[in-house]
Amino acid sequence: MAKNDQRDWMWSEALHMLARAERMHQQVFQPRAASRPRPTWEPPVDVLETKDAVIVIAGVPGVDAESAQAVIESGALHISGERRLPDELRSAEIHRMELPQGRFERRIPLPPGRYAAIARFEVHGCLVFKLTKVAA
Repeated sequence: MAKNDQRDWMWSEALHMLARAERMHQQVFQPRAASRPRPTWEPPVDVLETKDAVIVIAGVPGVDAESAQAVIESGALHISGERRLPDELRSAEIHRMELPQGRFERRIPLPPGRYAAIARFEVHGCLVFKLTKVAA
């Protein structure tokens, strides 16, 4: 492995570990209401900002956009839902299962600002939440 390749790999691994530590910290130290079920997993997300909107892309393949919940609270987008096995796989012999199943939940801090609406749609196996900005 070339010296630059090794350095790039180490940097990538360090960033991955920092992101994982941040998600674990949020899970452990955020108080939860007793009535809400505890999520079993947190989907990875990308957060992008344009001049008119903030776009959050969540990696939850197989989840219908209309079945996912999305709400803005305390400066963060809170998404939740459930990823279920397709009926065809319920009786199948599973040799490998890497995609998480069950309830998911993620709280994503948003850039400062006001947002008018949350549009939801699916693109290439991901859920996209588009938060339209309100002009100041």
